[in-house]
Amino acid sequence: MGAFQSQPVSQKSVHEFTVKDARGNDVDLSIYKGKVLLLVNVASQCGFTDSNYTQLTEVYNRYKDNGFEILAFPCNQFLQQEPGTSEKAQEFACTKYKAEYPIFQKICVNGSDTAPIYKFLKASKTGFLGSSSIKWNFTKFLVDKDGHVIKRYGTTTTPLSIQADIKKALGEK
Repeated sequence: MGAFQSQPVSQKSVHEFTVKDARGNDVDLSIYKGKVLLLVNVASQCGFTDSNYTQLTEVYNRYKDNGFEILAFPCNQFLQQEPGTSEKAQEFACTKYKAEYPIFQKICVNGSDTAPIYKFLKASKTGFLGSSSIKWNFTKFLVDKDGHVIKRYGTTTTPLSIQADIKKALGEK
C-alpha cells in the first residue's frame, strides 16, 4: 500500500464519529449537530503554537455563542512537538491559552494509524496539489452545521484570517 493511497471512507458526516477526550472517554460527535466546527491538529512545542492557540481562543470566544465550536486534536507526528500525554496537552492549552474548547486524545493524522476522523477529513478535502496528507501541525478543517467539510486550511493560514468563512458558515453577514 502506497503512502499516499487513501482508504475508502463510508461516513458522510463528522457527526457519525466517536472520538476520545483527553482522559480517554468516548465523545459522540453527533453532539455537535447544528454547529459550525473547526477541527485542528495541535501541538504544544511548534513554532506555530503561540500564534495559533492565541488566535483559536480569540476566534472561539468571538463566535462560540453563535453556534461555533473548535475541536482540537493533539498530534505528535511532526518532529515530536506534542510529546506529553493527552491530559498534559489539554492542561497546556487550557492554562496557557485559556482554551475553553475541547482538547481530545492525541491522535495520528497520517500513516497507517490515522484516526478515522482524520481519514474522513482528508478524503473530504485534499490539500496542496491534491495530496491528502497533513503537512504539519495546525492544519484546519472548517465543517458546516450538517457535518460536511467546507474547506481545508494549511498551517500558515491563521485562525483570524478565516473569520469570513466562519461567519458565512454560521449564516452571518
